[in-house]
Amino acid sequence: MDISKRIEALRVCMRKKNIDMYYIPSNDFHSSEYVGDFFKCREFISGFDGSAGTVIVTLGGAGLWTDGRYFLQAEEQLKGSGITLYKSGMEGVPKIKDYIEDNIPESGVLGCDGRVVPASWAEDMEECLAAKGAELDSSLDLVGNIWQDRPVIASKPAWLLDVCYAGKTREEKIARLREYMDEYQADYHIITSLDDIAWLLNIRGNDIHCSPVVLSYLIAGKDSIILFADRKSFGSKEEKALAAAGVLFMDYGDIYGYVKGFAKGSKVMLDKNIVNYAIIKNIPSDVKIVNLVNPSVLWKAAKNSIEVNNIKKAHIKDGVAVTKFIYWFKKNMGKIPMTELSVTAKLESIRSKGEHYIGPSFDTIAGFGAHGAIVHYLAVPETDISIEPDNLLLIDTGGHYMEGTTDITRTLFTGGKATREQKKYYTSVLRGNLDLCDVHFLYGCSGASLDYIARKPLWDMGCDYNHGTGHGTGYLLNVHEPPNSFGGTTVFEEGMVTSDEPGIYLEGKFGIRLENLILCVKREKTGYGQFMGFEPLTFVPFDKDLIELGLLDNKERELLNNYHKKVYENISPYLDKDEKEWLENACSEI
Repeated sequence: MDISKRIEALRVCMRKKNIDMYYIPSNDFHSSEYVGDFFKCREFISGFDGSAGTVIVTLGGAGLWTDGRYFLQAEEQLKGSGITLYKSGMEGVPKIKDYIEDNIPESGVLGCDGRVVPASWAEDMEECLAAKGAELDSSLDLVGNIWQDRPVIASKPAWLLDVCYAGKTREEKIARLREYMDEYQADYHIITSLDDIAWLLNIRGNDIHCSPVVLSYLIAGKDSIILFADRKSFGSKEEKALAAAGVLFMDYGDIYGYVKGFAKGSKVMLDKNIVNYAIIKNIPSDVKIVNLVNPSVLWKAAKNSIEVNNIKKAHIKDGVAVTKFIYWFKKNMGKIPMTELSVTAKLESIRSKGEHYIGPSFDTIAGFGAHGAIVHYLAVPETDISIEPDNLLLIDTGGHYMEGTTDITRTLFTGGKATREQKKYYTSVLRGNLDLCDVHFLYGCSGASLDYIARKPLWDMGCDYNHGTGHGTGYLLNVHEPPNSFGGTTVFEEGMVTSDEPGIYLEGKFGIRLENLILCVKREKTGYGQFMGFEPLTFVPFDKDLIELGLLDNKERELLNNYHKKVYENISPYLDKDEKEWLENACSEI
């Protein structure tokens, strides 16, 4: 069934249910960024397989909203589908909420599956619709009605993360959570974000591709912890360890019935921006809901000392793997055939030899030439192209180790002689990366205060990039982990791990992105307060073939030389003779 036929089949269901407009987000039941195959309703109905996007289908049209990372990809994948692309954030493009308000008929009905929309969105939408006498019907999984070969919900083996990696026991974390509940006199706390549950209980799984989490819900009470999950995913060892911490099991889908039994007058804490609307709808009206951000969001973002030490070890392992790959690439470029998929496989084969390596933290982005200008390009056999001299290869990649999660991007020259244009843009991106890592700031600053530092070299050229400068990263968890980022309002705390990744993308030519993970650390404390800074976790050389020395000021040359000195010191002990000689040259002073 092609896309247009799927949309028409959906419209048949809409007419039967008297639905005027149907809303299809990218979410699973847990507001996850990446989702399992069962939950890919938006991809099924549109053909667009980027990680972020929303489809709205009316009886006469359809549209997809996505952000700047996916504009080029979405344009290509939506061709012939009849779906209009709405480029979120661009001038003249309506926001989803405004589009719904403007296009829902008077007394019309907006349909959705309440399990895949956050409660805050649904409640806000109900208020907006009421102004037109319209309403929200959140009881409908209409895509599920037409998806005949829909995959099953994942249920893969779960495992325990030892305290030597986690730094804190699950008992300690649960006790801290209950102290927080006591502050609000809460009887229950509902957690549905998968990474928060995994962090709290020191469990990991593989229910989402590249995300080591377990599909589950959790309700913490004053005397019990209920884990709603597929019990078959847990072996006897895991069950005993969780039982010792007071964790009881119920079936994954039982949460909707369980919350109906909350005692009259009780108080429940939850985050309406995460918890799905179907759960909220099942909570009795005489139960008080305290809407606040799950405290573990901030707790897990500020890594403890054991986690930090482990993360540094993971980055040495990963730095060795990526450096070995770059050596191989430079040595063999132009001598053996290479494609985007073949270099991806080569990198994974090198990385997989690392101690305690678990798997990739996301699907590697290897974009050669014009493909590098597609921010989240993913090579597949149909798009795979040969890598040729005189251009750029952008490779964004990462891994999960027992010691932590990595994420790195390097842009490599493919041989020949780099052009002035290539060097100009590469050097400007490099300057932004170096300058941001070197920033010295007073405690209380957020990413929104610091984002401009990475963008300034490009802004000075009248250029910019249409994605965030950096995101938080979990400890053997999601590679994108809130709340810290460059651009957000969360205050940077000691122990937060954030990516530093400015870029530039010239459509039809090439893309450049340079990404390191950096650790927030305390600097000196003066009469003016506590000063903070960053130190690099990623140690892989930048490509000196692409650096225009005249564009670096003395400070930036010093930063680059100091960084490369650390790369050599940390990585060279794990290389063979030829690799070490190459790295010494790659890291030599400029």
